[in-house]
Amino acid sequence: MPAPLDCDVLVVGGGPTGVTLGLLLARRGVKTLVIDKAPGIYPLPRAAHVDHEIMRIFQELGVADEIAATCRTSSRYDFLNAKGEILLRFEGLDRIGPGGWPASNMIHQPSVEAILRRAAACQPDLEMRTQWNWASFSSEDGAVLSSIVTPEGARQIRSRFLVGADGARSPVRSAAGIEMDDLDFDEQWLVIDAVVQDPERLPKVNLQICDPERPTTCVLMGSGRHRWEFMLKPGESAEQMLDDDLIAGLLDRWNVDGAVTLERKVVYRFNAWVAKTWRKGQVVLAGDAAHLTPPFAGQGLCAGLRDAANLGWKLAAVVEGSREALLDTYQAEREAHVRPTIALAMMMGRTVCITDRAAAQARHEQMLAARAAGSSPDGPPPNPPLGNGLVMAGSAGAGAYFPQFVGERGQRLDDALGSGGWLIAKSQPIHAAAARGLQSVALDHPRLRPFKAALEAWLAERGAEAVLVRPNRYVFGTGRHDVLARAWREA
Repeated sequence: MPAPLDCDVLVVGGGPTGVTLGLLLARRGVKTLVIDKAPGIYPLPRAAHVDHEIMRIFQELGVADEIAATCRTSSRYDFLNAKGEILLRFEGLDRIGPGGWPASNMIHQPSVEAILRRAAACQPDLEMRTQWNWASFSSEDGAVLSSIVTPEGARQIRSRFLVGADGARSPVRSAAGIEMDDLDFDEQWLVIDAVVQDPERLPKVNLQICDPERPTTCVLMGSGRHRWEFMLKPGESAEQMLDDDLIAGLLDRWNVDGAVTLERKVVYRFNAWVAKTWRKGQVVLAGDAAHLTPPFAGQGLCAGLRDAANLGWKLAAVVEGSREALLDTYQAEREAHVRPTIALAMMMGRTVCITDRAAAQARHEQMLAARAAGSSPDGPPPNPPLGNGLVMAGSAGAGAYFPQFVGERGQRLDDALGSGGWLIAKSQPIHAAAARGLQSVALDHPRLRPFKAALEAWLAERGAEAVLVRPNRYVFGTGRHDVLARAWREA
């Protein structure tokens, strides 16, 4: 008889992606262990932005309000030339997005991680261990056997699944022999993070300065921080750029002496790549271990947390008895999101990173002309629908993101219906009871009263009687409720 499992899922990496995945699994009754090699949260900022969809994930975990209290919002994201002319402007970033939260939320990552870890400590099916260094794995009797170095000595953990959420240098990915698809983006930038003493002397919106002399980023952050990023020019070294006098010179034009205190200075390489496979049997990758995104679109951390939301309910379903083939839909769906997002970030980065003056002038003339003609985009493109995966192909809206409607008094749809899958129908669904993991509800149910008009309009626009919404809030399909329930059960 096989030895008992120590946990259903072992997650390697205690950053936001790993802890969020652990919380999503534990809240579904999956016994989960999250380990991290560091003794505590990395104390300095890294990611600076999450969008409305990520705040909705935090809402499911019960931490969105606490995280929102640490965030700042910028009404727009401006791309300027050295003269201050507007080349491109993304507006309305402080408005409520489809996820029911502000479209753009500037964060302080250590604050977010601390909130997530406090939530993790309250979950009985989630255990978190720090200073546990994952070393290797093998397969044994249908389980994954991981070797781990702990302060108390070597340990072996038996789990049904192993998830590598262990960053861009992922030991789990390396041990699984998974190769990467290099997307050919490699730029070095100096990142300066500062604690703000006088916010009135700082820009109130996010900025990209498309100056060939020194491409520069200036963005708000949460918990009283601000960030500048300066592109390294040919011949400049990381050591040179970290010189305090040089940094002071770079900040002179911003007139912030006395308004901020420097918290961190570091030179990063901005890269772009995607793992060729995100799953090998019972080993799965998530976050930066599966894909790396340049920061220009603010979607790096968002991509990892979308991974967690997509993977979490599927792993839980398999642990509960669904076929393991369900996990094959994970990469197919998420990669269809990730690659366009990386392409957008690379396009934005290559637009900003031009250092040839003639090429920069041509860029400026083209972008100014497009803006004058009204053909310049006013915001990033919406997320693409899911690729081939767990959707009812051919039905209206299948694979699209299902909005979180907000009532007149601020009520949110997810709070009314809770977690799991939903079957929302014009009349009471009577064939849905046997469909795994579904809550069926009619539009006239009292819980839906604040959202009834919006839901009716959404269904009418698609000519549908009902919609089946997956646990990660993407549309499985629309149509007749009995057909949807049957298709979901079979899938």
